[in-house]
Amino acid sequence: MLGAPDGLFQRLRQEAGAAWTAYTNHPFVRGLGDGTLPEPAFRKYLTQDYLFLIQFARAYGLAAYKAQTLEDIRQAAGGLQAIADVEMRLHVMFCQGWGLTEADMQAAPEAPETMAYTRYVLECGLAGDLLDLHVALAPCILGYGEIGAALARAPTPGNPYQAWIDMYAGEEYQAAAAAEADQLDRLMRRRGGDGRWTDLARIFTQATELEAAFWDMGWRAA
Repeated sequence: MLGAPDGLFQRLRQEAGAAWTAYTNHPFVRGLGDGTLPEPAFRKYLTQDYLFLIQFARAYGLAAYKAQTLEDIRQAAGGLQAIADVEMRLHVMFCQGWGLTEADMQAAPEAPETMAYTRYVLECGLAGDLLDLHVALAPCILGYGEIGAALARAPTPGNPYQAWIDMYAGEEYQAAAAAEADQLDRLMRRRGGDGRWTDLARIFTQATELEAAFWDMGWRAA
C-alpha cells in the first residue's frame, strides 16, 4: 500500500471509487500484465508518454514557483531534474528497443488525451495552490506505482512488457511514489482542512478519469 491507510492518497483513492478501478484495471493495463497487449498500442503509448513527460516537467517547474518553503522548492526542483535528466533519458533508451527514436517522438503530434490530462494538471496548479497541483499529479505518480506493484505480483513468463513492469515495480520508482504520498500528507497538514476536501476529491477523480482516457488512446491504436 502506498501512503498511510488514513493518508490523503488513500482517502482520495477510495473516494474516486469506480474511476480508480477503471484506470488501474484498464484493458491496456491487463494487456501489459499478461503480455497480450498489441505492440502498436504500446508504441503509441510510448510516443505519447514521451510528450506527456515534457509537460510533467513543466508541472514541476510550476510547483517550484508555487512553493512557499525551501523544502517544497527543493522537492519540486528534484522532481524536475529527475524527469528532464533521468526519466527522459531512460525513456528514450527504452523506446529504442521498440524501434522508436527520440526524433520520431519529438515530431509526433500530441494526442488530445495527452493534452487533456497534462493541461488539466497545469491548470489546477495555475488556478490553485501547491496542494491542488500535487493532487492532480497523484493519479499518475501513485497510480503507476500501484499498477507496477500489482502486475509484478503475478508475472507472466516471456512477457514482452516485463521490463516496463519492473521499472514501475522497482525500488527506485516505489520510493518516489511513497515520497509523493508523504508530500501530499505534508501539504494537506499545512494547507488543507475540511473545507477543501470536496474540491480535492473532484480534482483527483477528474485526473484519474483523464489517466484512464490516456490508456484508451493507446488501446485504440491496437
